[in-house]
Amino acid sequence: MDRRRFLQAGAAGAAALVAPSLTQAQGARVFRFKPNADATILDPVFTTAFSTRYLALMSYDTLYGMDNALNPHPQMVAGHVIEDDGKRWRLTLREGLRFHDGAPVLARDCVASIRRWGRVDAMGQLLMSVTDELSAASDKEIVFRLKRPFALLPNALAKSTSFIPVIMPERLITDPAKQVTEVVGSGPFRYLANERVNGARSVWEKFAGYVPRPDGVTEFTSGPKIAHLDRVEWMIIPDAPTAAAAVISGEIDWYEDVLLDLVPLLRRDRNVVLGSYNPAGNMGILAINHLHPPFDNPAIRRAMLGAIDQSEVMTAVAGTDRALWNTGVGYFCPDSPMASDAGIAAMTAPRDYDRTRRELAAAGYRGEKVAFLQAANFYTMSQQVDVTADQMRRAGMNVEIIPVDFGVWLQRRANRAPVAQGGWNCTTTLLPGLDLWDPTSHLPLRGNGLSAWFGWPTAPGLEALRDEWIAAPELPARQAVARRIQEQAFQEVPYVPTGRWRDLTAYRRNVTGMLTGMPLFYNLRKG
Repeated sequence: MDRRRFLQAGAAGAAALVAPSLTQAQGARVFRFKPNADATILDPVFTTAFSTRYLALMSYDTLYGMDNALNPHPQMVAGHVIEDDGKRWRLTLREGLRFHDGAPVLARDCVASIRRWGRVDAMGQLLMSVTDELSAASDKEIVFRLKRPFALLPNALAKSTSFIPVIMPERLITDPAKQVTEVVGSGPFRYLANERVNGARSVWEKFAGYVPRPDGVTEFTSGPKIAHLDRVEWMIIPDAPTAAAAVISGEIDWYEDVLLDLVPLLRRDRNVVLGSYNPAGNMGILAINHLHPPFDNPAIRRAMLGAIDQSEVMTAVAGTDRALWNTGVGYFCPDSPMASDAGIAAMTAPRDYDRTRRELAAAGYRGEKVAFLQAANFYTMSQQVDVTADQMRRAGMNVEIIPVDFGVWLQRRANRAPVAQGGWNCTTTLLPGLDLWDPTSHLPLRGNGLSAWFGWPTAPGLEALRDEWIAAPELPARQAVARRIQEQAFQEVPYVPTGRWRDLTAYRRNVTGMLTGMPLFYNLRKG
């Protein structure tokens, strides 16, 4: 399916938010959302956690937004002017932009935010690599002086997947490497830190000072972001049957990540709608730490591919209905024009664990312990660990599962130290299919060492092919390079793809105005 129309294809029903508050909240426009996990990290440039992305698009805003066709549109900017044969961009902020603390949004806040984001995000790194100078010409004007024309500049600043380029106050990000723990955005909802209860509840209220765009159509992260809700509560419900009962009873309005065993129960209730807000689905990832043995050895990484059976992983994660998942999945989302069968035999050939055991030994594996970090209270991540750990053991690997809370997992995943010092050898996670659409947004496919995603692979061949893809003039040429990228990835093994599945979500029938892409709270109404 063409990327330009992908988001429009999917979301017949979806995208509202829910959360259980087992007491009745006051007010007619209170919305309760049960997210897939608590937002334990509040900084959207510090983690790719889904819940932090949702927080980001409630609390913050971006200079550009994406419509359902993944086209960029001015959001915080009134517009831009391109000069000097495409090598100078002047972006002008629109009137009325204010942070939640009352301070005006200034160009220097935007410059500081972009620079910080550009250090960690794949698309941001690309933008900064072609930027000679980024400056605030005035309180309202941001200026990019580029080394060469870069037509994708609005696309980069509209990025709405992992590591979102939100605009923060400059005063909070004087140290770009330091995690921001205070949520001060300029988005349609204001985060109420004093009402947060760790592991139980997060709360937002409508920001009275927010001025929506006066024009455009509200789609995904673009257009007028109208807050119809006075208050949004996220309530963390670890027990899936309790969450299902809460959406049936109306105590919550949206249950984000429905456990498949509960689908028949939810379908029987006429006041509950089942749908999907993410038509591209989720991509399973077995992340590998390239810094320490045994996976610092590329031959061991390649041999280990033979142990991973995607169909077993997907059955554990998404059930037996093959319509909900795909195997034979490589390094790009199956719906992307960049997806191909290049090198895919590494994942589709019959699994032979005796042969894989011999190949691991020939590659140099000598029974070293593999510390497998598991987010025990995150269902789809935890299920992937249980299955892939078993598969690796069948191939003769000495695997020790380390179960931790999701919040602890987020912190420990960033630890580059050896296992004895709190590090890890492998873990599982997932990213939306849109994150793995092409090389510009594909964070886990980077091979730039300590600047890469968790696992920190060094793969110059992947980096060179990525640059070649960016320079390719048209779709057929880019597809040809994408095939070579996938072939190279199966040699370097930055991570192991475990399959693609589509989640189901449940919401009350009186919820309307839902948008696609991810849970979004602006435009949402509760009847």
